[in-house]
Amino acid sequence: MIRKIIKINEELCNGCGACAAACHEGAIEMKDGKARLAREDYCDGLGDCLPSCPTGAITFEEREAPAYDEGAVLAAKKQSPSRGPVHGCPGSRAGAIRHEAEPALQEAAPYASQLSQWPVQIKLVPVNAPYFNGARLLIAADCTAYAYGSFHKDFIRGHITLIGCPKLDEGDYAEKLTEIIAKNDIKSVSVVRMEVPCCGGIENAVKGALKASGKFIPWNVVTITADGRILD
Repeated sequence: MIRKIIKINEELCNGCGACAAACHEGAIEMKDGKARLAREDYCDGLGDCLPSCPTGAITFEEREAPAYDEGAVLAAKKQSPSRGPVHGCPGSRAGAIRHEAEPALQEAAPYASQLSQWPVQIKLVPVNAPYFNGARLLIAADCTAYAYGSFHKDFIRGHITLIGCPKLDEGDYAEKLTEIIAKNDIKSVSVVRMEVPCCGGIENAVKGALKASGKFIPWNVVTITADGRILD
């Protein structure tokens, strides 16, 4: 039968294992450091694995494939309730975070977490994560949260947060950020960086991404000093 099923681009796959962890049916397995569709009849075509992929290696395609066999999936789960360890970092699986406390309680607890999604590393976050749509984006140098005491309350709150260190990470963030901005309905971009010169890399990457995306989006830059002040 012709139906919708996932397709894995092995060249883009970084072997993190997030898709295998996200696939509740057990259709994906890790082999030789790459994700592979092990059982086509286990794939329901709903794509829970798509937003978990940090490199965009998983897409949909319509082709000849066996029908989804829910009975076989349930039987396999009964035989092996745990599919065993996932080779890779399950902590890179994308997801939203909900804080149940009332706004008044959040205000009274200035140190409560305001993080609304996971992962946060620029290199790990999936380009097509659903939480990007309508998002106010915060792109921050990772040291800023350590230097500025009220970082969650003053910066993370109400934003989707991405962090990185241009001095330590290999490559440039501009290409990944361009994809995120171009492919999603981003409402605004805030950049928070340290005063040190190397932190200019993250600001320049955002500038390049905004320009390359072809979109006109409000954006601003805040600079934090090493002793935790906002630089005027």
